[in-house]
Amino acid sequence: MTVLDAGVVIALLERRDAHRPAARSALTDARERGDQLVLPASAYSEALVGAIRTGPEARAKVDQFLDELPATIAPVSRSIAAEAAHMRASHGRTLRLPDALVLATARVIGADRVVTTDTGLPDVGLPVDVIGT
Repeated sequence: MTVLDAGVVIALLERRDAHRPAARSALTDARERGDQLVLPASAYSEALVGAIRTGPEARAKVDQFLDELPATIAPVSRSIAAEAAHMRASHGRTLRLPDALVLATARVIGADRVVTTDTGLPDVGLPVDVIGT
């Protein structure tokens, strides 16, 4: 199981994104492994912001893209929220809440890896593949 961060989804959707080739490669690798793709609800919300600013068609394109992957949207459960809070308490300002929610989702659902474009994540004991670096 691979958890995708918002930056990866944005890179896949935006043709001019500098991370797009690396995001495509990471997605190909995950598919070849037969991984289930999971997008935390918090990352889904982040990925929608630009599309919503653009309009209803762009927003629909995000959902269509995720359906075709397919990627499951993981809700923020009580256990995920608590794990994210624990991570934030342990790492302070080096771990922002959106990133903590992604990492906590991966930990709670037992994901094999997290794929992100974020180079600043602290080590929380999870396999994290930073793409585009």
